[in-house]
Amino acid sequence: MRRRFSLLGLFAVLVLVAAACGGGGGGTTGAGGTTGGGAECGSGSISLMGIWVATEQQSIQAVIDGFNEQCPDVTVKYNPAGDNLVTVLATAVQGGNPPDLATIAQPATVGEYVSKGALKPIDFAAAVVKENYSADLVKQGTFDGKLYGFFFKGANKSTVWYNVPVFQDAGVEPPKTWDEFLAAAKTIKASGVPAYSIGGADGWTLTDLFENIYIRQAGPEKYDQLATHEIPWTDQSVKDALTTMGQVLGDTDNIAGGTQGALQTDFATSVTNAFADPPKAAMVIEADFVAGEIVNSTKAKPETGFNVFDFPSINDSPPAVVGAGDMVVMFKDSPAAQAFVNYLATPEAAEIWVKRGGFSSPNKNVPADAYPDAILRSTATALASAETFRFDLSDLQPSAFGGTVGQGEFKLFQDFLANPSDVDGIAQKLEDAAAKAYKG
Repeated sequence: MRRRFSLLGLFAVLVLVAAACGGGGGGTTGAGGTTGGGAECGSGSISLMGIWVATEQQSIQAVIDGFNEQCPDVTVKYNPAGDNLVTVLATAVQGGNPPDLATIAQPATVGEYVSKGALKPIDFAAAVVKENYSADLVKQGTFDGKLYGFFFKGANKSTVWYNVPVFQDAGVEPPKTWDEFLAAAKTIKASGVPAYSIGGADGWTLTDLFENIYIRQAGPEKYDQLATHEIPWTDQSVKDALTTMGQVLGDTDNIAGGTQGALQTDFATSVTNAFADPPKAAMVIEADFVAGEIVNSTKAKPETGFNVFDFPSINDSPPAVVGAGDMVVMFKDSPAAQAFVNYLATPEAAEIWVKRGGFSSPNKNVPADAYPDAILRSTATALASAETFRFDLSDLQPSAFGGTVGQGEFKLFQDFLANPSDVDGIAQKLEDAAAKAYKG
């Protein structure tokens, strides 16, 4: 049975990020062939499968390079599966050839693998994990009394990144409400630049937009009910959120490349479109890891070239944050794999990526001044100040519905982007797909 995650436990992901502002300490990576957890390095080759591609792939490689400074006799091969991670990983596991380690963004998927006996416990890392992560977060990686994973990377998904010069030229300020947001988009369009850059080729960007609208419009209680399929996707609250979402997706002339262009634009390109010179759009509605793409793929500078504002309030909704995280899990046990897991749980490992940008660490002992600029510090620490937080809804669904490319939410929200007037039709298709996945 798929494990349910309590609000308290999920909220811990965000609390930990804010705690990065606190004191140092935590596990250290020592010389002489040991890692922060005190385990021997071992030797040989191990594999790590993850979702990270492009700029994020470069960042995880930098983390691996840091590990190799301490454990030079271990070769870590990173296998970027991108948005096909769920499918690629499932195929590898079913074929009897899983990677040694993987990072999984869907808590539901981790629970599925634990119930099948596919994952190895990482109790050997309990000391370093407990030293650097809160007790509540440790519980999220614990099944039947054993530790199976921990969140290496967190994300604030309730952010909107904007091109500062475009906003200035249009004479608009960062909006705080949905009505102001739509009005600003029209003004920006009149100034000669499309307001929205949408990475519709990656269906998860569309689920993120829906989730931010839904939690503000329907409220956290309905969000919880939809996350566990206690209410159907044909519920009026879903249709209302889809209608609101259509106010953006249906504004075709105000989307970089129009509807067809958006359907052919991946996440990374959607970011560069908005912050290129000259820009093709003014805003990207996506998580705090947008900053990493901006810094590494464009010449835009923080505050003068790009900035961020919170996802706007809808109908006077209180502040809310939709968040996510990538959990490190182990399929094959070995001294080298244990050493790398212990290393990833240290603040030193997280700090390497933090300094590169586009990364919010759930490790409470990562110092706030490790973040490269005030913008990233604000998005990383804003998580804990939210009055309402929920984990990414699609990540809480069975993977066949919420986390698989070409089907379920990913595919159906792409269909909705192509035809945002078909609210009833998409709601019914979402419900049909959800019902099938939950029965499976």
